[in-house]
Formats: sequence, structure tokens, C-alpha cells
Amino acid sequence: MDLSDLDLDAAVAAITAATEAGELADLRKRLVGKGSPAFRTRESIKTLDAADRPVVGKAVTDFTKAVEAALEVRAGELGPAAPTEPPLDLTLGTHGRGRGHLHLVTQCQRELEDVFVSLGYRVAEGPEVEDDWHNFEALNFPPGHPARAMQDTLYVDLGDPEQVLLRTHTSPVQIRLMESQPPPIYAVMPGRTYRNETVDARHSAVFHQIEGLAVDRGLTFGDLAGTLETFTSAYFGKKVTSRLLPSFFPFTEPSAEFAITCVFCDAAGCRVCSQTGWIELGGCGMVDPNVFLAVGIDPEEYTGFAFGFGLERMPMLRYGVEPIKTFFDNDSRFLSRY
Repeated sequence: MDLSDLDLDAAVAAITAATEAGELADLRKRLVGKGSPAFRTRESIKTLDAADRPVVGKAVTDFTKAVEAALEVRAGELGPAAPTEPPLDLTLGTHGRGRGHLHLVTQCQRELEDVFVSLGYRVAEGPEVEDDWHNFEALNFPPGHPARAMQDTLYVDLGDPEQVLLRTHTSPVQIRLMESQPPPIYAVMPGRTYRNETVDARHSAVFHQIEGLAVDRGLTFGDLAGTLETFTSAYFGKKVTSRLLPSFFPFTEPSAEFAITCVFCDAAGCRVCSQTGWIELGGCGMVDPNVFLAVGIDPEEYTGFAFGFGLERMPMLRYGVEPIKTFFDNDSRFLSRY
């Protein structure tokens, strides 16, 4: 992997020399598409030393953003492509079709992935249908633990009773990752999750989460707080800050609730934040030693931290979207707005 492959000056020169929209499409694919140097470099980040990942991740992100900006500017200069044949007559009652784009939740997921990749994390995925061991027991939820009742689990009619389920969080991916590779581990896990919830303004039976896991020698609660503050500033802007309040989760000790200053009133106090100036975003904490023992990692040698929050929560706060079912209604008026 060589960062010299990301030659921004050469890329911008080629874009500037393009004379038609078709050339721009080819350049986008060649410069930042699948199989491009930028794509290969991003894929290779997970093989690098932890100290090199932030530098390479930032270089790839900066290169991709600069190329996309140059393509957009040149496309505006060239104007729409000239038609190759007479236009169709669509005046007899048919409706024109607008160009589609990524769903708002997907946009949010990819933006957050870019933020954490630039910090040296990799993106990990796992199955949505899980077993009880990975979803609960390895995460310090023994059978009969009262915290299991908080998960509102949807079980699947496979295998032994109540042993196969739709995952209630993306934390099982953390377990599978720690089982499959030794530390150091720095990864985020986005994906769809399921709970037997009553649908209301802020709850849904199907929703998305993104979780993070860091396991290494010498990690502290201060590293967790700094990571969350960096993420908060990157996504919401430097005006928004974070704080941690004591809480409880079976898989972390100590545990904390992660909150940010209210984005609607700039922490002055309003109806949304119940006059507190703070909005709860998710949970976090230091990985419990029992979790390390379950996956064969020595808690005397390694420490780690984990955090997680709902993906829908992010655009809900950034754009003021409510209720949460709006994301799943397939209303083209909402989908076309973002």
C-alpha cells in the first residue's frame, strides 16, 4: 500500500480536462470507485499498524472528498449531457421519475464509518440471526439475568427453544471479532437490529445501531471519553460537546450514559432536552473482564472500551426528524428531501 497512488493533482488535472459527462463517470469509477487506488488503500487499512491507521484513513477520506468536489464542479461547467435521440413525450398522464439516492440512515452510517475509519478503526459486520451465546451469555448476560428482559427479544423457531434469535444489538459482532483475532482491535459495527418493541415516536421493532470496540494494552476510560468527544465534534460540529454519566450495562464496568449538548437550544434548555441542555445519545464503558474471559483474552494484559448508539437517533437530532417510523414509511416526499 502506497499513498503515492493517491495523486490528487493528477486526478484534478484529468477531471479538468474532461469534455463530456461520460468521461466524468469513467473518472469517478477509476479514481474512487470499487477497485480504484482509493478503494484498495481503504481496504488495506485494517492490515496496518494502529499508529499508521489514522494517517492513512484521513488521507483516503481527504482524497475522496476532493475528487468528488472536483467532479461536481466540472459537471456543473459542462452542463447536462446532450441527448442522443429525440426526447420521449411524457405529457399523456405518465409521471417522470426522479433519480434515486441513498436513504438518510445509510447516508448517516457511511458518514460515521468515514469518521471512525479516519481514527484508525475498521468496519466489521455479522449475522442478523444470532445464537444466545453471542447475543447474551458471552456479553455477561447469564440465563435468568434481569437485563435480558430489557432486550424484548424476538426468538426464531430454529434449534432448541429460545436459543436462536434476531439480534437485539450489534454487540454480538464484537464477540465474534474478539473470537476471530487477537488484540489490538479497533472496529465499529453498524447494522440492523430487532426488538419486540411497541412502536411509538422514538421506538421501533426494527432499527439500526453502530457500536465501537477498542481492545489494546493500556487503554483507559480517558481514551473512551476522548474518542467520543472527537466523534461528537466530527459529526455535529465543534459547538456540540459530550459528557458521561454513571450507568450500568452487563458487558461494561464501569459503564456510562453518553450525552451531548442539545443541538436545538445550544444547551440553553428547551422542550426537547427537558430544560437540561443535554440529550442522551447512547451507552459506553470499559469492557467487563468477564467478557474478555468468555472470548479467551487475558483481562490482566488487555483493557478495552465499547460504545454504541442508534443510527436513526443521529439524523433525528441533526434534522429534527420525528417520529422514528418516518424512516421506514417509504414516503417519497420525505426520502427526496435528504
